[in-house]
Amino acid sequence: MLNNNAKYINNRLALRPPQRESLEIFQQICEMLSLSKTPNLNEELIRIQELFPTLSSFERTFPSVCFALATGIGKTRLMGALIAYLNYEKGVKNFFVMAPNLTIYKKLKEDLGNPTNPKYVFRGLDRFIYSPRIIDGDNYEEFRNLRTQTTLFDPEIMINIFNISKLNSESGRMRRLNEVLGQSYFDYMKDLPDLCVFMDESHHYRADRGFETINDLKPVLGIELTATPQIQNGSKKIDFKNVVYEYSLAHA
Repeated sequence: MLNNNAKYINNRLALRPPQRESLEIFQQICEMLSLSKTPNLNEELIRIQELFPTLSSFERTFPSVCFALATGIGKTRLMGALIAYLNYEKGVKNFFVMAPNLTIYKKLKEDLGNPTNPKYVFRGLDRFIYSPRIIDGDNYEEFRNLRTQTTLFDPEIMINIFNISKLNSESGRMRRLNEVLGQSYFDYMKDLPDLCVFMDESHHYRADRGFETINDLKPVLGIELTATPQIQNGSKKIDFKNVVYEYSLAHA
């Protein structure tokens, strides 16, 4: 059963049944997690496994779960609902969203940060009348200089949106996240007490060694959203081990 905040988000965002089911599962998971920088991973894994036996591993150095929704079901709207829930229910203000490519990166910036965009995912939520502050690969240097400046309507909610392909340099050398973001901005994010990471279409980049650099940020929670919860390793398909909800086209 949805709690009051989840009901509010479900109603205001007019979630589809698979999105609503995902939100309810997410609510249950959040109740079982410490959302701490130093979690007891084994204890938290066991607690969640009791309700969701499809979860066999977080596959990260922090709690991380995957929602597998077929293309067209509305993963971005679900992402918005989960971000909103973390803010309303847990007071989380800092988010880091990973996009698999430049096209989705640009789309996420619009869908999460532009209230005039018809697909703005937070429309109708009272805390999101003023859009979250979007920090991205184009403006984070500028944001670093503005961090100490606030205004009356300065949004408390910060969403960093990052294109994962930036981890691959032209020379082919895999770069760590602190090299791409700059050490000082990386340290700033790593020190945030409530950073939650959303990994969009993570099957595209999950096998990349560069993806492991997300562990360096030490987030309190990771959420993967994908239509394909598996990676291809040669001729072999390897299923994700952290799926807590799956809605395929066969269900639609």
